Amino acid sequence: MYLLERSATTMCGITGWVAYRHDLGIEHDVIDAMTETMSCRGPDARGTWYAAHVALGHRRLAVIDLPGGEQPMTTHLTAEGRQVTLGMVYSGEVYNYTELRDELRRRGHPFSTDSDTEVVLRAYAEWGTAFAERLNGMYALAIWDPRIETLVMVRDRMGIKPFFYYPTADGVLFGSEPKAILANPNVTPAVEIDGLRELLTVSKTPGASLWAGMSEVEPGTVVTVDRAGIHANHYWRLQTKAHTDDQDTSVAQVRELLDDITRRQLVADVPRCVLLSGGLDSSAITGLAAGQLAEDGRKVRSFAVDFAGHADNFRPDDLRSTPDTPYVHDVADLVKSQHSDIVLDNSVLTDPEIRRKVIRANDAPFGGDIFNSLYLLFKAIREQSTVALSGESADEVFGGYLWFHDPAVREIPIFPWIAYMMTRRGDGPVSVLRPELRKALNLGGHLRDRYAEAVAEVERLDGESDDEWTMRKICYLHLTRMVRILLDRKDRMSMAVGLEVRVPFCDHRLVEYVYNTPWSLKTFDGKEKSLLRAATRDVLPESVAERKKSPYPQTQDPAYADALAGQVRGLLADKHAVFDLVDRNALEPFTTAEAAARGRRHLEQTLSLATWLDLYQPDLRLT
Repeated sequence: MYLLERSATTMCGITGWVAYRHDLGIEHDVIDAMTETMSCRGPDARGTWYAAHVALGHRRLAVIDLPGGEQPMTTHLTAEGRQVTLGMVYSGEVYNYTELRDELRRRGHPFSTDSDTEVVLRAYAEWGTAFAERLNGMYALAIWDPRIETLVMVRDRMGIKPFFYYPTADGVLFGSEPKAILANPNVTPAVEIDGLRELLTVSKTPGASLWAGMSEVEPGTVVTVDRAGIHANHYWRLQTKAHTDDQDTSVAQVRELLDDITRRQLVADVPRCVLLSGGLDSSAITGLAAGQLAEDGRKVRSFAVDFAGHADNFRPDDLRSTPDTPYVHDVADLVKSQHSDIVLDNSVLTDPEIRRKVIRANDAPFGGDIFNSLYLLFKAIREQSTVALSGESADEVFGGYLWFHDPAVREIPIFPWIAYMMTRRGDGPVSVLRPELRKALNLGGHLRDRYAEAVAEVERLDGESDDEWTMRKICYLHLTRMVRILLDRKDRMSMAVGLEVRVPFCDHRLVEYVYNTPWSLKTFDGKEKSLLRAATRDVLPESVAERKKSPYPQTQDPAYADALAGQVRGLLADKHAVFDLVDRNALEPFTTAEAAARGRRHLEQTLSLATWLDLYQPDLRLT
């Protein structure tokens, strides 16, 4: 027998504490503090729930079933003649919740809301931890099951929603973001040498965290916590399978999947929009969404970022051959979207207060104009919409980056995007640190070890050619290491302003299908992302269909770097603690007006590190 007490919408921030030898009923102030760190992720409501050995906290962003209630959600179960209460906190969206609800109804489960959260909790009540295999979506959730005195933590397959935990002497702390865990007085904000390595390399080791003692719930994993300890089990991994469809069938299957994914991800009870860059990925999602909304006589809203004076300052380089705006407008004109350009100037991109908000959202020294502009773009969008669809991750899924197509990069036994930086720019992930610290970090050795671990996970198909095997490994690295960095950036910047960004290209059905499509099919027209282009060409303007890959834009205004140089000169004059990490002698030459543009990346790294040190005052254990 089941009785639902409280229902909830989903896109939120979650946190909690399990302690088998501690009375958490006296820790309300601590749980409240942990919960409040998630207020940006869930600005609409808050809630906490306590039971023996467990406390759960939740901040809510209302997206589906707005009047449905608040979290934490509980439901009563009758087990072995006694009544017990399951408690859950949940962040995310499950896109197949209507089918799951229908199946659960047939199995005797009553529903009192239209929320996907209720479906998720009842699915666990019905199937136990095996319920995770039935979910399609992006989610991080924790369920307390008193029948077995166990906390069950589940993360989506691709790692779209962040999820961290921190083992304690008698249980665990967890949260959507590290800041929730760091708010607990039992946790010291410490960073050790391995954490710093993770910070400074452009690759995400599964399960690793910047903060000492803290781990991530790995994507596609169920982590259970009981009196015996912590146990992790994968319910999904990216697996090698034979692909038997021909070219036409493959293109048709990609389109069928994208149509279904887009339709599911347009579901919301709040204003929604699309992020439009004028590239193939976002333009395809915009075109598909526009067509589906037009069926009901509605128009899609679209937003793009631009920089003041960008048309005058733009200079093509090896990554960006054309500015975005003309292509953005071609798409908006074709689909007749309600379009807005969000134009940013240097004063906001270099504003120290914006930098602090970005660093605070990341819990790490990740900054610079890409992070700042994303935050400002999402902030502007949030004034008009609550949900946005993004083209994020299509390059990883379909093979869009330049280095996928560079034979020299393919042969270097290191992560391809880092190999590309080394061959094209002459340096590695970081070069701003003090020489003795760089030596201690041994980032080259760290990257080689992490690369070897990642490649060892890849299964080779029987009869697969050497060329196809090489490209399978490269695709796998992007889908399990690189994409998680970009998904985390997207989530942190959007949820910092209470905007839910959905990523259709991360639907696991599409990822599995395209991953197992041979590279020869992924590039059948001699260009990048052939399958995606062919599958969506009918909703694209010709200019976009033929456009060369261009990544997220960056300002090229020299005044931007000049402003950064001025701020770094201030750090040098103040003898800031950041120079315990940063090589001031190597940095000082870039603080001149003549060299600021060349040293832009170094200036951004230094300012981000300084801001992070000011905000968190971490205990650096680097020896």
